Amino acid sequence: MRRLMLVVAAVAAVLAPNAGAGGWATVQLSAVPGDGTKAGTTLPIDITVLQHGRTPLAGVTPVFRIRDADGTVRATFRGSPTGRTGVYHVDVRFPAAGAMRYEVDDGFVRYGGAQTHTYAPVRVVGSGSSGGFPVLPVGVGILLLVVLAAVGTAVFRRGRAERTAQVA
Repeated sequence: MRRLMLVVAAVAAVLAPNAGAGGWATVQLSAVPGDGTKAGTTLPIDITVLQHGRTPLAGVTPVFRIRDADGTVRATFRGSPTGRTGVYHVDVRFPAAGAMRYEVDDGFVRYGGAQTHTYAPVRVVGSGSSGGFPVLPVGVGILLLVVLAAVGTAVFRRGRAERTAQVA
């Protein structure tokens, strides 16, 4: 009997840590939004959910959320399975310009382990903004120079024609 008690205690000691470990997951993104992301532009992202950071996790629904600077949820995108175990696809669109945060709820509710993974804020630019080279101002400047050159050439030629006519 004493030997049986020792075996039961040993089995319980081995199994107890696993029972209390719970479930947790990590997420990996195939692309990360960064400063200069344009509002309204679609950014395709694959979310890989790994149980305990290792095993691709099937049967979950990760959710990609965008929050504004006040913390208000501005957009939500539910992941769709891609056919690869543990990989889910979302097409993300930032709804407006400004400082935005994004997060991913891994959807791993089994064992009460679902977590929301947060990321650093990004500066989203307006949909009309190039976020880089100022194309419109430079284009207007070049057009203005071309017009001034054409006017200057016409004035120069007219004056030359008048001087030629006076000499003859």
